Amino acid sequence: MESTLGRDIAVYTAARIALVAAVTAVLLLFDIPLLVSLAVAIVVGFPLGILLFRGLNARVTAGLAERGAARQAERDRLRAQLRGEETDR
Repeated sequence: MESTLGRDIAVYTAARIALVAAVTAVLLLFDIPLLVSLAVAIVVGFPLGILLFRGLNARVTAGLAERGAARQAERDRLRAQLRGEETDR
């Protein structure tokens, strides 16, 4: 899962940036200044990205949760070893 998690995060990040860029470009077509267009695109792009990229967001969230659980299990195993308990690998 680790290899797909990195790819999913990269794709999700690129999609969110592309969404902000697209909204900015549309606003620039209406002769709105660049900084104002960018600010509006960031504010509008945040909730819009959550709605549009729901499946990708769910994959990233599941991958992060899985990685967190694996790290917690490893931490628990190491703590048990430090206490001198016998652990099963």
